Amino acid sequence: MAAAAGDVYGAAIGARPGVGAAAEARFISSAKGKGLFATRSIRKGEAVFVEKPVVSSQFLWNALYNYRACDHCLRALETAEENAQRLLGRSSLVLPHPEQCSIRKDLHQQCPHCQVTYCSAECRQAALEQYHQVLCLGSSRDDPTHPLNKLQEAWRNMHYPPETSSIMLMARMVATVKQAKDKDWWIKAFSQFCSKTANEEEEIAHKLLGDKFKGQLELLRLLFTEALYDEQLSRWFTPEGFRSLFALVGTNGQGIGTSSLSQWVHACDALDLPMLQREELDAFIDQLYKDIEKESGEFLNCEGSGLYMLQSCCNHSCIPNAETSFPDNNFLLHLTALEDIEAGEEICISYLDCCQRERSRHSRNKILRENYLFTCSCPKCLAQADDPDVTSDEEEEAEGETDDAELEDEMTDV
Repeated sequence: MAAAAGDVYGAAIGARPGVGAAAEARFISSAKGKGLFATRSIRKGEAVFVEKPVVSSQFLWNALYNYRACDHCLRALETAEENAQRLLGRSSLVLPHPEQCSIRKDLHQQCPHCQVTYCSAECRQAALEQYHQVLCLGSSRDDPTHPLNKLQEAWRNMHYPPETSSIMLMARMVATVKQAKDKDWWIKAFSQFCSKTANEEEEIAHKLLGDKFKGQLELLRLLFTEALYDEQLSRWFTPEGFRSLFALVGTNGQGIGTSSLSQWVHACDALDLPMLQREELDAFIDQLYKDIEKESGEFLNCEGSGLYMLQSCCNHSCIPNAETSFPDNNFLLHLTALEDIEAGEEICISYLDCCQRERSRHSRNKILRENYLFTCSCPKCLAQADDPDVTSDEEEEAEGETDDAELEDEMTDV
């Protein structure tokens, strides 16, 4: 018997006991869909909830370029020193305070059949029980003719970095249903995510795949069907259903970033050191990130995406009262209050980064329409409603420029 909507929310999210109770999803309107609302007063800096994704996956190019992450929870597998050496292209680099690195290589395990790596026995077992039995490539891991490898190669040839999604997120959705004893329960869980009209689905697919999206989408659908077809999910393999699956992932997917180096930096920041040692360590870290930025650019983290039941209900505001982060160096999403939130108040995050939020209302909404298919009506946008609908020359010139201090903050903010 399929679970009721409330049961799906309660069981699928994996939020920590007592923390998830601070917020609940409520239906707002057919135009806006759901929203997330505080069930009690929440103070600034407090965790609203900590949530585990229903399903997640590392980006394919990210994995190909040796950003080593747990195949289940995306925990970074390199030590902080190994991470820094690879990003810097300098194998001789030695990090001070190596004891502040949290990576436990002695706990790492591999699938005995296909050798994908996990951070722990718990993650290996969780993956096996949810989806890996269907997706395990066994001895065919390096066989380019295997249907799953053909699907992944086709995706990489269509969706280049910077990555925003992965076909394997959809593959894990299918595999999860195929392995489940209660298939209806999981189908119900996935149906809770926001869906779009046919025109909106097409726009999202176009955004993900570019100008040749129709031909590319059909090729992906055929490869997806060859690799994963399941009778009970037959609609997902039709042209309309596959486009809908794309829209679900494109609309609801939350980016995930993990970094053992970032974890080491945060641990070093917490050390109680004499002033001279503190200044030396801070200078070392600042220079390290500047050197890494020159070598590796913006690609610092193990990156992927996931579907989060509660987080996906958070609507956008250009003046958000909460933000997401991944401080545990895995796929656990922390939603933290940026200001005091009263019981009954809607909890909103921003779909824009710090620099984008400082741009004009016209520019902000241009980004939101192109990427999320809506026009914002938050208090900030309403207050600026009479502003000119143009992007200033000064704003265009500033586009792409990043303040050094902000850049360094963003580099370590995982």
